[in-house]
Amino acid sequence: MEPSTEKDQLSLSKQMFLALKQAETKLEMMERSRSEAIAIIGIGCRFPGNANTPESFWDLLSNGKDSVREIPLERWDIDSYYDPNPDTLGKMYIRHAALVEQVDRFDPQFFSISGREAHSLDPQQRFILEVTWEALERAGINPQELENTQTGVFIGIGQNDYANLGLRQVENIGAYDTTGNGFCFASGRLSYFLGLQGPSMAIDTACSSSLVALHEACQSLRQGESNLALAGGVQLILSPQITTGLSRLKALSPDGKCKTFDAAADGFGRGEGCGIVVLKRLSDAVKDGDNIWAVIRGSAVNHDGPSSGLTVPNKLAQEKLIQQALKAAKVEPLQVSYVEAHGTGTSLGDPMEVRALASVFGQGRDGENPLNIASVKTNIGHLEAASGIAGIIKVVLQLQHQKIAPNLHFTNPNPYIDWENIPLKVPTQLTPWLSSGDKRVAGVSSFGMSGTNAHIVLEEAPEEVRSKKSEVRSEEDLERSL
Repeated sequence: MEPSTEKDQLSLSKQMFLALKQAETKLEMMERSRSEAIAIIGIGCRFPGNANTPESFWDLLSNGKDSVREIPLERWDIDSYYDPNPDTLGKMYIRHAALVEQVDRFDPQFFSISGREAHSLDPQQRFILEVTWEALERAGINPQELENTQTGVFIGIGQNDYANLGLRQVENIGAYDTTGNGFCFASGRLSYFLGLQGPSMAIDTACSSSLVALHEACQSLRQGESNLALAGGVQLILSPQITTGLSRLKALSPDGKCKTFDAAADGFGRGEGCGIVVLKRLSDAVKDGDNIWAVIRGSAVNHDGPSSGLTVPNKLAQEKLIQQALKAAKVEPLQVSYVEAHGTGTSLGDPMEVRALASVFGQGRDGENPLNIASVKTNIGHLEAASGIAGIIKVVLQLQHQKIAPNLHFTNPNPYIDWENIPLKVPTQLTPWLSSGDKRVAGVSSFGMSGTNAHIVLEEAPEEVRSKKSEVRSEEDLERSL
């Protein structure tokens, strides 16, 4: 063999080897990106009980406050609609709900919206604009600097009460009513106002809407569609129609309270609010020196499939969902020490969910190492489309404070749950969230009446990467009367 030919073959072999190594490295990078953890770097919220900041929300949670109150006249005349008989047409058998204050207050000029257009704007869209701005400020991000960036918007929304109030008479429909009330404009308006060029979508899967939105936001970041994502949900109760319909279904608790896991569970209490989180890939958040509130390790979404009814939950589907989320997060069941349950306080749903949790998390646990479970719905009601993001924010705050908030209205354990033989515990007072040295890990579940379910696996932020950025750069009040 000629020396030059031998040398050429060696060179070719070396090139092939290097190309193979480069391909392997690229595949490894792609695999890492598909499963990369997502950092929560900012939070904004408007929840019942004047919980309009993460700090005030934690005060409500840690002190075990119940925000349910009688439906006020500015929503509707409850005396005209109330009838204790659940079968009375056109009436509702509940008088109470968990409501936020001052839903009619908004500064349209701040968001470059005319007064005329603002009157046609669903307050849910107003809340999305305001709460997102606050979440970005808390993330240390100037919203005005996001123009032309690959920032995605993912909003869970499912009620159109404002349209029910204003669009009854066809002759009164104005130029801004379509864009003011369509669900797609809740996300589209935010992207337009901030000049964002990433994906923008409104998601309606009923009660799981905001958790599905969060899942989609994480996927978008991992796939490189977005470099920053704004995710959450909103719900406002402005007209009596939906409550009347839920009364016909006998889905509501007569006293308006979610008595999750309790023997007195008799339906859910309605609630309202808005929550938004700001997300980045963890590697980017660390590189940028962001303040990391918590980390999303993984998530999953599925559907109940062939259950016994469209709105009936499916235990096996819930088990598969959680297992898929744990696999995506690369987390073992015994690493999880807390689950924020869907926990609406229904006689059928609660026992089924607990059995699913026990099936996934129970093996290897005992009374000395129980899985803590609770539901934020006992504090602020069932926020339906926004319920999942409320649970996420609650868990993030618990991770920050290393304490588990009490589950309210738990006096007599539900007799349809085998409490003696399942290693699960419902905390009824503020409880230290102990750690054996590993990071604290939690799950959050949200099950839609539509059959679409979501589960998110959260982990506390790594201490070494928390920055000293101010949590709040501005406390400017964005709200003024129209």
